[in-house]
Amino acid sequence: MMRGYDPGAFPPFAVTVDLAVFTVRQGRLQVLLVERGQEPYRGSWALPGGFVRPSESAELAARRELAEETGLSQETAAGLHLEQLRTYSEPDRDPRMRVVSVAYTALLPDLPEPRGGGDAARAQWAPFGTYGPLAFDHNQILADAHDRIGAKLEYTCLATAFCPPEFTLGELRQVYETVWGVELDRPNFRRKVLTTPGFVQVVEGPPRLTGGRGKPAALYRAGEACALHPPLLRPEGRHP
Repeated sequence: MMRGYDPGAFPPFAVTVDLAVFTVRQGRLQVLLVERGQEPYRGSWALPGGFVRPSESAELAARRELAEETGLSQETAAGLHLEQLRTYSEPDRDPRMRVVSVAYTALLPDLPEPRGGGDAARAQWAPFGTYGPLAFDHNQILADAHDRIGAKLEYTCLATAFCPPEFTLGELRQVYETVWGVELDRPNFRRKVLTTPGFVQVVEGPPRLTGGRGKPAALYRAGEACALHPPLLRPEGRHP
């Protein structure tokens, strides 16, 4: 112990991680929720998450929780888009004790039905904004995460994280439309995507049948760019 330092002079507190996990399913933006199996807020819906273990960093804890709640392997979860959102530290945010939460947001391609892990009774995908009051301050965390994603779609290639490894431009456009809550002009969107350097790369091979009456659609994969130059801006007046 360092000389002159008394850890008992400071009140104890815990560190947790909370995950705002988004995907596009059935044409809608959906979020991963868990039903709490223990107090506090037993029986209420909440974001997946948990306490950071002594041997973990916050990011490692977040990826562990992500794997547990989605049923993905640790290796698969490690390759998914996960970014730190912000820290939530209001003194009374948790009735058990002083708990500081490091919130993360994760963007996933469409996945099977989730499973409850840890102290969660069950887990489910829910359309964004349809779930009512959540436990703790999780409604605020979800709102902040949604704002972050909506803004980053304009200036980064983040939308491809919602897509499978190979996707059509229609699937990519659907990501923007579901997150922003707008309908985009198809020819204009196609032109912007294909003329933005490094946004997408064409996949060599036969096109994919999309189930519509039109001709098969070409397949693309994420390009090497991280930022969009020029940005792909939302229609004016339609910011979430």
